[in-house]
Amino acid sequence: MAFLDQNPQIGYPLVAGLGLLVGSFLNVVILRLPRRMEWQWKRDSREMLGEPEIYDPPPPGIVVERSHCPHCGHQLSWYENIPVLSWLALRGRCRSCRAPISAQYPAVELLTMLLLLACVWTWGFGWQGFGASLLTCFLVALAGIDLRTQLLPDSLTLPLMWLGLIAAVENLYFGPKQALLGAIAGYVSLWSVWWLFKQLTGKEGMGHGDFKLLAALGAWCGLAGILPIILMSSLVGAVVGGAWLAIKGRDRATPIPFGPFLAIAGWIVFMWGDRIIGAYRDYAGF
Repeated sequence: MAFLDQNPQIGYPLVAGLGLLVGSFLNVVILRLPRRMEWQWKRDSREMLGEPEIYDPPPPGIVVERSHCPHCGHQLSWYENIPVLSWLALRGRCRSCRAPISAQYPAVELLTMLLLLACVWTWGFGWQGFGASLLTCFLVALAGIDLRTQLLPDSLTLPLMWLGLIAAVENLYFGPKQALLGAIAGYVSLWSVWWLFKQLTGKEGMGHGDFKLLAALGAWCGLAGILPIILMSSLVGAVVGGAWLAIKGRDRATPIPFGPFLAIAGWIVFMWGDRIIGAYRDYAGF
C-alpha cells in the first residue's frame, strides 16, 4: 500500500482495472441476489404452510455459475465478459441470439471504476481507501437492487453496518462511540418517521430496509453525518422523484425507491462531509 501511495502512476491504473472487474461482479449481485431471495422466500413459505414440495430449481448463484444471456441461455466466453469492452464490441447485443444487452452492465462497471478512483484519490491506497472502496461497492449494489426491485436486502445492509462499527473500533475514520450513536440515530430517525406516518395515514411510507441502510451509513459517517444525509437524500429524492413522476405521467401514490438517494447522499457525506459542513458554517457565519 505504501508502494502504491508513493507510485500513484501505478496505483490508479490498477484501481481503475479492479473497479471495472468489481463493477462486473456487482452487476451479478444486482441481478441475481433478488431472484435468489424470492426463491428462498417461496421455499420457506411452502415449508411453513405445510404445502407439498414442488420442482423449483434455484436460480443461478452469485459466485459459481457462469454469466449467460438471460434470453437464450448462451454462456459467455471470457472474451464476451470483459467489462465495458465486450459490450461495445458486441454493440450491446448477445452474440448468439442478438437480443439486446442492458446498458446497465457497462454503466455499473464504469460508475464503480470512477467511484473507486475517487476513494483512493481522497483517502489514499491504505486501509482508509480500502474501507471507503468497500463501502462504495455495497452502496452501488444496494442502490441498483432498490432501483430494480424496491428491496434493500438484509444480507447487504446488516454486514455493511457491522463493517462500519468494526472500522470504528480501529478508529479508521472516527471512534466507536460516534459510529454506534450514528447507527442508532440512523435507524431510529427513519423508523420514527415511518411509525408516525403509519399512525396518521394507516399506510407504510417506506420499507424497513431504508432504516437499516441509514443505520449502516450512520456507522460509517458518525452521528454528525445523519442530518446531512437525511436532508440531502430528501431534497434530491423530492426533485428527481417528482421529475420522474411527471415524465412518466404517474400520480404521487406511485412508490419510489428511497435507497438510491440515501446511498448517494451517504457516499457524498462520507467522502466530503466535513468540508460540506465546514463550508456551510462559514457561509452561515457560525
